[in-house]
Amino acid sequence: METYLLDWANLLLRWLHLITGIAWIGASFYFVMLDNSLRPPKKAADGERGVHGELWAVHGGGFYCSQKFLTGPRGEPLTDDLHWSKWEAYTTWLSGMSLLVVMYWIGASTYLIDTRVMALGQSAAVGISVAFLATGWLFYDTLCKALFGRDGLLAVIVFLFVVLADWLLHQVFSARGAYIHVGAMLGTMMVANVFFHIIPGQRRMVVQIRAGQPVDPRPGQIGKQRSVHNTYFTLPVLFIMISNHYPMTYSHANGWLVLVVMMLAGVLIRQFFVLRHRGQVKWWLPVAGVALIATLIVLMAPRTVDAGGEQVSLDAVRQVVAQRCLACHSEQPTQPGFAQPPKGVVLQSPAQIEQHAAKMAETVASGYMPLGNLTGITDAERQLIARWHAQQSVPQPSR
Repeated sequence: METYLLDWANLLLRWLHLITGIAWIGASFYFVMLDNSLRPPKKAADGERGVHGELWAVHGGGFYCSQKFLTGPRGEPLTDDLHWSKWEAYTTWLSGMSLLVVMYWIGASTYLIDTRVMALGQSAAVGISVAFLATGWLFYDTLCKALFGRDGLLAVIVFLFVVLADWLLHQVFSARGAYIHVGAMLGTMMVANVFFHIIPGQRRMVVQIRAGQPVDPRPGQIGKQRSVHNTYFTLPVLFIMISNHYPMTYSHANGWLVLVVMMLAGVLIRQFFVLRHRGQVKWWLPVAGVALIATLIVLMAPRTVDAGGEQVSLDAVRQVVAQRCLACHSEQPTQPGFAQPPKGVVLQSPAQIEQHAAKMAETVASGYMPLGNLTGITDAERQLIARWHAQQSVPQPSR
């Protein structure tokens, strides 16, 4: 019953995380577009009121005029009916952290720990996870404060820091756990930017405006800096969110480097759209991003398995499957944490093994399955399954 309820918690939290993530990212993308698309106000009176820029838009059968005031309106009170964009960010992070707890802390022995990488107990793994997320934010926040106004240098150092964190995590956790912690680190940076800088800075400016005091523009400048960072983190985080469905990425021998390339491609593609909103169309950016991904596809292509040698029987494969796979991939799994077979894949009968032969050979040969090598499958057994599948794929001569 406990495993069944954890499955429901996983499903509902994942659904909530997706919904609120869409709301947060949608708002972020919209405001970045709005900020970069502003034009000087057409009416002199609007400029005198403090309008910094405006954008006319059409959507849903109506016409809209958005105006930006850097430090609030001049000569008129600030409305009490202000909309604050914050709960989308907070709920996305809270639901994501709850998923991390359910999947990677409670299920640490399955999803987070890989004894081939480092022999960790559950408490040690969870402690490292917490310390890493906290340290990542503190280091990033310190960098932003120390290098404020030096955006180019800051961007390079932050990227190198993320690359280093990615590599280090792959020396501690399972590959899947490492990927998700890079995403959790970036997500924590993003929501902490909102919680500690963007919203408090805006609140201070609102208080000053309503008190009729001179408005300090620095909180707005800091908020703008952190908001820009968040938009570049977005595509890498989205990739990491879906990567757990594609073990060919994180289970690769150089999975940490695969993630670096995919994150860089995401940043390049996002930069294209940011500049395009300003009227600067630089096609080399998405072309470079797509080229990086295409290069990965070519370099990561699986090697052809030699189908020669002694013929591998289905019975030999069934013996390996029974010993190494059925704890999870049976109609009633015996592996703790699984109420049902992962992805509904059952490998109890010869027909079921043959039905899933291609995916089984791919995931076993890559090292992804069994998860964390909980059942202790050997390299020889992995090669046996790969060779069996290769032999099944060789066309048999007609008689």
